[in-house]
Amino acid sequence: MTQEDLFKKLIAHSKEYGFIFQSSEIYDGLSAVYDYGQLGAELKNNIKKYWWEAMVRLNDNIVGIDSAIFMHPRIWEASGHVGAFNDPLIDNKDSKKRYRADVLLEEHIAKIEDKIEKEVEKGRKKFADSFDETKFRETNPNVIRNQNKIAEITHRMNGALNSNDLDALKQLILDCEIVCPISGTRNWTDVRQFNLMFSLQMGSTAESANTIYLRPETAQGIFVNFLNVQKTGRMKIPFGIAQIGKAFRNEIVARQFIFRMREFEQMEMQFFVRPGEELKWFAKWKENRMKWHKSLGVGDDNYRFHDHEKLAHYANAATDIEFNFPFGFKEVEGIHSRTDFDLGSHQKYSGKKLQYFDSETGESYVPYVIETSIGVDRMMLLILSSSYHEERLSDDEQRIVLHIPPVLAPVKLAVLPLLKKDGLPEKAREILNSLKCDFYCQYDEKDSIGKRYRRQDAIGTPFCITVDHQTLDDNTVTVRHRDTMEQQRVDISKIYEIINEQVSFKKIFEKLI
Repeated sequence: MTQEDLFKKLIAHSKEYGFIFQSSEIYDGLSAVYDYGQLGAELKNNIKKYWWEAMVRLNDNIVGIDSAIFMHPRIWEASGHVGAFNDPLIDNKDSKKRYRADVLLEEHIAKIEDKIEKEVEKGRKKFADSFDETKFRETNPNVIRNQNKIAEITHRMNGALNSNDLDALKQLILDCEIVCPISGTRNWTDVRQFNLMFSLQMGSTAESANTIYLRPETAQGIFVNFLNVQKTGRMKIPFGIAQIGKAFRNEIVARQFIFRMREFEQMEMQFFVRPGEELKWFAKWKENRMKWHKSLGVGDDNYRFHDHEKLAHYANAATDIEFNFPFGFKEVEGIHSRTDFDLGSHQKYSGKKLQYFDSETGESYVPYVIETSIGVDRMMLLILSSSYHEERLSDDEQRIVLHIPPVLAPVKLAVLPLLKKDGLPEKAREILNSLKCDFYCQYDEKDSIGKRYRRQDAIGTPFCITVDHQTLDDNTVTVRHRDTMEQQRVDISKIYEIINEQVSFKKIFEKLI
């Protein structure tokens, strides 16, 4: 099964089992906007809980807030979003489709990388056990030639983006002979900038209405509340402010399911430090955030850092944590050293001092900031894509299973009476009621026990509890484990202990302290 086929199956599975629906589907949908179904909402909330508690509960010097989506329009002038929050876009004259110029180039680079990997795979098959991949990459002429191509394209692209040279971007697209995926032609327009913010009117009448914006990020709500939090919380540098909230961007090239949407949710933390210490904290937060990701156990090899060559106007260091999605390595979280740009700019535009008095040094200064910013929706896609598996159990039987980390699984256990008679449903309900205050449970009595197991596998339920006639005799049940399909006979009094051991955040948090 190709990665493209896997991605299509994942999207279909997400709808079939109540994880993610196309928004406004009965009206033919709204492009790049999605709704979370009953299981998707549970998984999403569990992801947010894992992030929030790991960030706020485990760090004595980090607190959380919830700022408004509507904000004073001057905030977005101060942040640079009004003047500089743009994407470089290019149109194909034949297909009438619009693309991000940098994305076209990145996809072209990805194709060259695929050629390198195919060449490496050929070498691996040819030389078998004697294959030295590092040496092969350093000496093979085809690999070297393609690596040089990537280096040249990347250098020219970053140079054009950094200098906002739109003509150079178009010329690079032409030089790379990039064609439109729809028309197959290279009939391109000039590259233009397009602002990504949604604007709307706020006021009682059209005449008195003011233009405001739906926030394109949650970070600015933290910066404008810096002094409120610092003073009321008696916070001392270094300290952080965390927030989870919706953000909105009028993405022209919105695609890849929930990876890039127009309405999305962010989990951000801004960490305020002394000037001159920012790069030390930048390195520390890089390490901390990667540790958080890997603690979920979805495969360390699926993660990598990507350090930025092209830095945002406010940053002096930046890196992405990338994950190997079905469409390749892409950003799931960004860590940025934002210097004092944000607080300094808001101080200038508002006319209010946003400085911190450091009692240890006896000086006042505008703190520097380290940002960690992760997309909730991208984490959803990360968990779903890494969990989806099709497993063949025998010649005539297979199962689709979501190996979701148990702490994040939407449903923790299902209680299943073997038959719908002989008092088994009543006993099953009794067990369910004793556990549902601690875990999100499901009850299912329809179809054969095998079909019910398969349904729970498909939604990622870690445990199934089967109630049979022996249960009525000796108060024992069968506990079935999702990943191994192992079944064990245990006393009803042991169920809580077995499940809590696997689904409690405590075990995973202990790895992070």
